[in-house]
Amino acid sequence: MSANPPDRPVPRVGLIGFGEVAASFSAAMHQAGAPVTAHDKLAEQPEGLKLLRARDRTGAIELLPLAEVVNRSDIVLSLVTTSAAVPVARAAAGFLKRGQIYADFNAAAPAIKREVAEIIRPTGAHFVEGAILGAVGVTGARTRILIGDESGPAAAEQFVRLGLNTAYYSGKIGAASAFKLLRSVFSKGIEALLIEFLVAGRRAGLQEDLWREVVDLFAQNSFEKVADNWIRTHGTAHERRYHEVVQVAAELRTLGIDPVMTTATEAVFRRSGEVGLKEKFAGKAPTLEDVIATLEKA
Repeated sequence: MSANPPDRPVPRVGLIGFGEVAASFSAAMHQAGAPVTAHDKLAEQPEGLKLLRARDRTGAIELLPLAEVVNRSDIVLSLVTTSAAVPVARAAAGFLKRGQIYADFNAAAPAIKREVAEIIRPTGAHFVEGAILGAVGVTGARTRILIGDESGPAAAEQFVRLGLNTAYYSGKIGAASAFKLLRSVFSKGIEALLIEFLVAGRRAGLQEDLWREVVDLFAQNSFEKVADNWIRTHGTAHERRYHEVVQVAAELRTLGIDPVMTTATEAVFRRSGEVGLKEKFAGKAPTLEDVIATLEKA
């Protein structure tokens, strides 16, 4: 990957896709002094350019055809939908050249990131993977982004200079995206669980009390302490918890709530019994890892 030319200390950035994320990032890049252009297929629709210009928080982002955006840029940053990541890479590859950076920050699976990398490599451009971990609509350009780059941390540092909150994660393409997706097992799972919990609470007339119970639990005890205890006691307590969750699911049905998340929880506890977890632990496990490693092997 070539360094920035001495007469152009701030790289020129071309965005493919100009939605909420691109609008936020482009504002930070513009403030950092980077010339920014963008291409979005919405521009081809009636009133499309007007809508795109309304997203521009700087009034300085040029909206151009794809070829012109790529040709003008030192860094081409793809910020499109997951399904468009590969087609957009193929389209951009026809204009990329050696010395440019093509960065894919889309919420795509590791295999898709590797496929995009294979499309970009023959052009001579340098491929960089990005995994956006938070909600850009809330935290804007401060949103944490993990960078995967076979050449090391230089690209991550360059994006920091452009006003983004990037950190080098791995030299293996796909690792950063795998981290993001597996993190979503927790974040999206918790979101879904809270929805089921609160809808049931509202139906029972207990929503406020139940919400306060959970909020107070984590206000008074660290999440790490509570979660560690749940998992370390799972080896011996899963059977009792299974029977309790069966009753929870029945109560939800009585309330007219489809217990989607609770039924899944029931299945997890049942599976722990089926693999003989109780026989492997005489008491509370010494560490969280003891329980997780045993379940992973089972």
